[in-house]
Amino acid sequence: QVQLVESGGGLVQAGGSLRLSCAASGRTFGSYWMSWFRQAPGKEREFVSSLGWSHGTTYYADSVKGRFTIWRDDAENTVYLQMNSVEPEDTAVYYCARTDDCSGYGCVVDESVVDYWGQGTQVTVSS
Repeated sequence: QVQLVESGGGLVQAGGSLRLSCAASGRTFGSYWMSWFRQAPGKEREFVSSLGWSHGTTYYADSVKGRFTIWRDDAENTVYLQMNSVEPEDTAVYYCARTDDCSGYGCVVDESVVDYWGQGTQVTVSS
């Protein structure tokens, strides 16, 4: 089993920055994707960013490209999401996710094939 624990959410002003963390424990070896999804009030959950743990390939949603950065700390089994130039539209609950047996973008962005979810962390951007 795998456990994912997010932290780092909070309240930030538009234009500011925030860093989210997702610490993984349990079965952390192997090839998989670590991703961030988010769900805004009244909206469906959507893909934000993903990183292939064994090869480092990254993907970003168009809405966050150039503003958000995903990276990992192998020693800590932690994936981070650096959020810069945040906008009120970034307000959402952010979820860390892990997808196994995924070959690329098509399944990385598909929440229905996610194997493990974190509990979520609230990010609120004030205007």
